[in-house]
Amino acid sequence: MTAEQRLTPYTFMKKFFFSHSMALLGAIALTLSTTTKAADGDFKPLFDGKSLSGWDGNKELWSVKDGVIHGETMAEKPIKGNTFLIWTNGTVADFELHFTYRIMDKDNKGFGNSGIQYRSKVVDPANWVVGGYQADFEFGKTYSGILYEERFRGILAQRGQKTVIKDDGGKTKVEVVGSLGKSEDIQAVIKPREWNDYVVIAKGNHLQHFINGQQTIDVTDEQPDKAAKSGILALQIHAGQPMIVEFKEINIKTISK
Repeated sequence: MTAEQRLTPYTFMKKFFFSHSMALLGAIALTLSTTTKAADGDFKPLFDGKSLSGWDGNKELWSVKDGVIHGETMAEKPIKGNTFLIWTNGTVADFELHFTYRIMDKDNKGFGNSGIQYRSKVVDPANWVVGGYQADFEFGKTYSGILYEERFRGILAQRGQKTVIKDDGGKTKVEVVGSLGKSEDIQAVIKPREWNDYVVIAKGNHLQHFINGQQTIDVTDEQPDKAAKSGILALQIHAGQPMIVEFKEINIKTISK
């Protein structure tokens, strides 16, 4: 006879309901924690799930399919340079941005690079070209999560780095001051060809990126004449081999100083 069988009916039922109640409470807590952002009234959606209303870009590349923003390039009509889908309903300064992305190569080419620009500016309106801070991600295994400054200072933090950006006689100096973990360990939480959650937090000159709950960079930009305090948001399609990138659940809230 097992210890479970030796329990009186009352004791057995008490233990049964207690254990199952704890499991139920745990499930409820997990559900609440994963839906807090969606229920937070301070977050505002930037994509209506139906159209590109509030966004502007090359309509040959960008569309809405199955309720998500779909960007795609074709082998028979390659693009000459990086181009962007630009959010037209305002600018951002101090904020917390949440979005979900999926990136796929085509024809098993192993290529695909994208990202979301923030505090950026349009440098070529005719071709929807944008420059500025970029929360990078790719189909490959190196750059997802880095901070890249498109068109200007380049990589400001590799994945897993905590950096301080300083001015060195008019030149940009990137100082690595800490670590957030190994690049390969961060890569391990990223799901290829599947949906991934990305968070960008920008407050003052402090910038942070997270993918699937894992912090990927931490940057303090102390180069006063080059550190952007505000600007536009935009989604990227990268020049090169054919690729597909998709975005959904794009939500932002303003952070008060």
